[in-house]
Amino acid sequence: MALQLLLHLTFLGLGTTRPLTQGHGVYAPVVAWPALFGLNSSQEVQETMQIPNNGNAPLLVGVQVSVSNVFNVDILRYTVSSTLLLQLSWLDTRLAWNTSVNPRRAVTLPWDSIWIPGLTIREALWVEWKDQSPRARVNQDGHIKLNLALTTETNCDFELLRFPRDQSNCSLSFFALSNTETELQFRAQAVNEIVSVKREYVVYDLKIQALPQQLAPCFQVTLSLKNTALKAIIALLVPGEALLLADVCGGLLPLRATERIAYKVTLLLGYLVFHSSLVQALPSSSSCNPLLIYYFTVLLLLLFLSTMETVLFAGLLARDKLQAQSSPSPAPRGEQQDHECPGPRPEEYPGRLKGSWRSWAEAADHIFFLVYVAGVACSQFIFAGIWMWVTCKSDPAPGQATPHGGPPKP
Repeated sequence: MALQLLLHLTFLGLGTTRPLTQGHGVYAPVVAWPALFGLNSSQEVQETMQIPNNGNAPLLVGVQVSVSNVFNVDILRYTVSSTLLLQLSWLDTRLAWNTSVNPRRAVTLPWDSIWIPGLTIREALWVEWKDQSPRARVNQDGHIKLNLALTTETNCDFELLRFPRDQSNCSLSFFALSNTETELQFRAQAVNEIVSVKREYVVYDLKIQALPQQLAPCFQVTLSLKNTALKAIIALLVPGEALLLADVCGGLLPLRATERIAYKVTLLLGYLVFHSSLVQALPSSSSCNPLLIYYFTVLLLLLFLSTMETVLFAGLLARDKLQAQSSPSPAPRGEQQDHECPGPRPEEYPGRLKGSWRSWAEAADHIFFLVYVAGVACSQFIFAGIWMWVTCKSDPAPGQATPHGGPPKP
């Protein structure tokens, strides 16, 4: 039996694989291709399943990665789904033939009848192949071309500090685990074929590079994603600013108005519901959390402080009013008249005290309103400055300090 080489993608994170299988169909007969290439024995056929020998130099495999779609970006799960087309090409002189004997310019062969590089995506969670039985095109001089179309979901470390105006780089690392760098090298290039921009995240740049000093030959595709931010601005920033503006306008209501407390409490409860939804909509990480989490938490504290101030002063006024109503009513005007003591009557003192306390409370409330408006304005400018200038450097990954299972730090 010919050696079956499974080109597959290994799910390193889940520990499962989805091999590229033959499917339920039947391959076209390939019994004639050994004679076509001058291979007369099963041993020679098996040798063609081994990596081609390129002398002292490693075999050079050209790879063109075409990204045609990025259709799902999930910041809560830190995953991105994309559709790729891999165009592989290399030279295998064992499959060359003499055109004078056979005038064919090219033939197509099943993928499992010749040697092809086995590729593994390190960041992949799952992979779906578009063609379960791809065929390679072999030219008369031994040049081979193989096209592989796949859809994959991969992990991505999003940079969400400035969400919803974030920009992130997502990597897809392709490894040939069955070969070494002395046997195989990649010459890779990338093409951005995405034509639709009607999405929340768009690909604004695409890069590809070979990674040296790895356990196996490797090339890495980097997708640069940009958030268009329209959905997040409408759903998050606009409601938060509207509630804050409504709270500032609520401070213009008279302190003695009973509707002011109800107004403030209603705003606070509404913002609590909004804040809980916001926490669920934003991801959390060990470092560099989105600035919006801290911003909306500050807004919550401002609303809480404004509500507590209203409740405090309104409660003191209500308590003073109850004390005035429970004090003894003054005697009738004709019963007690002391012409010898023209001084002020005792019943006039509660009114004076009540009037002075009300004036003091209203003055303090007015001062608090001015300070609160200034604090709200300053908080907006401070947040804008932090958004523009503050940067966050994520903690280094454990594998960067000791790559490939190096010795632990002392």
